[in-house]
Amino acid sequence: MNLKFLTVLFLTFAFVACDEDETTEPETIDTNPNVVGMNYVKSTQSFDDTYAVLKASLDANENIKIVAEVDHAANAASVGLELNPTKIIFFGNPNLGTPLMQVNQQAGLDLPQRILVYQNDSEEVFVGYNSTVYLANRHTLGDVATLPTIATALKNLSENTAVADVTEQPSDVITDYNETTVLSDQTFDATYADIISVIDGNENLTIVAELDHQANAANVGLELLPTKVIIFGNPNLGTMLMQKSQTSALDLPQKILVYENADGEVKIAFNNPELFVSRHGVINSDATLETVLAALQGLADNASEE
Repeated sequence: MNLKFLTVLFLTFAFVACDEDETTEPETIDTNPNVVGMNYVKSTQSFDDTYAVLKASLDANENIKIVAEVDHAANAASVGLELNPTKIIFFGNPNLGTPLMQVNQQAGLDLPQRILVYQNDSEEVFVGYNSTVYLANRHTLGDVATLPTIATALKNLSENTAVADVTEQPSDVITDYNETTVLSDQTFDATYADIISVIDGNENLTIVAELDHQANAANVGLELLPTKVIIFGNPNLGTMLMQKSQTSALDLPQKILVYENADGEVKIAFNNPELFVSRHGVINSDATLETVLAALQGLADNASEE
C-alpha cells in the first residue's frame, strides 16, 4: 500500500473527525465585530435585502465577475447543524487583482475578493471584507497601483449595500500572517492534479470554485506565472468554527493555492487554522482546528511528493 493511498485514507477520516466534547450549538456572538483586517459596516436593512443589493451591484458592474456564492447557513442545515444567516460572495476583476499577484503570487490565496454578509444573535446585520492594508501587509505588496482602486470599490459596495459608513479595523499583520507554504517536488500541473484528485475523492468535501489566475490575467492582456486556487469546504467542520465566531465565515470555505515562481519552484499555500484563533477569536475548538490542520497539511504533503 503506497504512501499516497494511505494519505487519501487519512484525509477521508480527518475531514469528518471531531471532538464530541465540542459544542455544535450556536453560541452568543459579539454584537460588534472586532476582527483584524476586516473593515465592516452595520446595515440598516434586513439580511436578505442587504445581500440582494450587494449581488445586484456586482451583477451591474461589467468589469466584475461573480465567481461563487456560499450560503453557510444552508450548508450547515444540510448536515443537521444550526447557524445564523451567513453568506459570502466571491468576485474578481483580473485587471485589479493580477498586479497584486505579479508582486507576490501568494496574494492569490486572498483572491478573488469576497464580501461577507451575516446576521448575529441580536438580529444585527453586518457586511465585512478584507481591507487592502491587511492584504498589502500580509503579502508584502507595498504600494501596488491598483490597491487604492480596490479599496474604494470594496468600500463603496459595502456602504451602498448597508446604507451606512464603513468602520475600518487595524490591519498591521506580519508578512505571511498565518500562512503555511509547502515546496512541491512535482510539476505545477501534477501538484494541482493531485490535490483535485484527493478532494474529488472525498465525499465529505465539496469544491466550490477553481480559479486559474494566470488564464484570467491573459484574458485581459496581462502576464502572470502559473497560479491556481481551489476553494472547497466541509460544513461539518466549518460550521463549528462559525458557531464560535461568525466572522470566521470571511475565511471560509478553505482555500489551497498552487503556484510556480520565477525560479521554477512549485509551491502550495494554505491558511493555517491558527488564523481562526488569532484573527476571529475562536476558542475551545482545539480538536476541530487540529483536524483541519492535519487535513490541509496532508493534502499539501501528498501533492508535493512524486
